[in-house]
Amino acid sequence: MNNLALAVHGGAGTILKSQMTPRLEEQYRAGLEDALRIGWTILDRGGSSLDAVEAAVCSLEDFPLFNAGRGAVFTHEGEVELDAAIMDGNTLKAGAVTFVKNIKNPVKLARLVMERTEHILLAGDGANQFADQNGVETAPDEYFFTEHRWLQLQEALAAGRVVLDHTDDLVQNPKSKVQRSGSEPWTKPLGTVGAVACDQNGHLAAATSTGGMTNKQFGRVGDTAIVGAGTYADECCAVSCTGHGEYFMLGVTAYDVAARMKYKGLSLLEAASETIEHLGKISGEGGLISVDSLGNVTLPFNSAGMYRGWTRGNEFSVEIYSSP
Repeated sequence: MNNLALAVHGGAGTILKSQMTPRLEEQYRAGLEDALRIGWTILDRGGSSLDAVEAAVCSLEDFPLFNAGRGAVFTHEGEVELDAAIMDGNTLKAGAVTFVKNIKNPVKLARLVMERTEHILLAGDGANQFADQNGVETAPDEYFFTEHRWLQLQEALAAGRVVLDHTDDLVQNPKSKVQRSGSEPWTKPLGTVGAVACDQNGHLAAATSTGGMTNKQFGRVGDTAIVGAGTYADECCAVSCTGHGEYFMLGVTAYDVAARMKYKGLSLLEAASETIEHLGKISGEGGLISVDSLGNVTLPFNSAGMYRGWTRGNEFSVEIYSSP
C-alpha cells in the first residue's frame, strides 16, 4: 500500500498573499483539505483511484470558492455552463461533458458517459438529456449563484473583456463602478479543480471540472473536457491541468507528461517539469498535478500560485502560494 497517493488542485494563476485575507485563506485550505480527506479515505479502505478522484472532485465542485460546480463563473449571457472529464488509466477509458447546465456534480455525469455510452464527450442539450435519462442530480440556477462571481461578470462586461478566472485582471480597481458588499472580500475565488490518484493496485485515474471563463462567448470550450489536453491517465501517470486552457490544448499538456515518460524515459518529476517549461515557451500560464504508479507526486506550475494539496497517508501538504 506504499504506492497510495492523491493530489488535488483548485486553480493556478495570480494568487498573492498580499491580496488574501487570513479568513479567506483558511477557507481555501479547508476546501482542499476536505477533498484530500474524502479521496484518501476511499484509497485507504482499498477503493479504486477512479472512485477517489471522483469523490475528491465532487467535494471541490460543492465548495463555492472554486470555479467548478457551485460557485462557477458566469458566461456573457449570465449563465453557468460546466465542463468536466474523468479518465481511468487502467482501462484507458474516459468520459467528458461540456456546456452542461444545472448539473450539481458534472464529474459524476462525465463518469456515466464513460461507463454507459460508447462515446467520450457529450455536449450541451444532449449531455443534459443523457443526465436526465440516468437520474443525475440537478440543482436550480440559484444553487450555482454566488455574489462574487456575479460581480466578476459585471466587471468583465463593463470592461468589454473575456476574463480568465486565474489572472489578476479583476483585482480591485479604484476606477471600477462595480461595488461589493462590505462583507465580501475582493480577493477573488479561482480556478478549475481536479484530482489524480494511485490506488493499491498501482492503477491511476484523473478528473477535472470547471466553469470556464468569465464572460465567455461563442460556445468556447477549454481544455478541461478535452482528453489529453486538460485531463489524462494511463499506466505511466495521471494528470489534471489548470490555467489558460487554449495553451494547454496547443501543448496537449496532460498527455505530454505521459509521452515524455514513455518516449524519453523520464521520471514523473522530470517529465512534468519539462511539460510546464514547454507550456511557458508557448506563452501558456498555469500548472498541473500528477502522480505515477509508484505513488510519486509532483505539482509544478509557472504562475504566481496554485491551490494544491497532496497526501500519501503519512505525508499531507496543502499549499497556495509559489515557493519563495
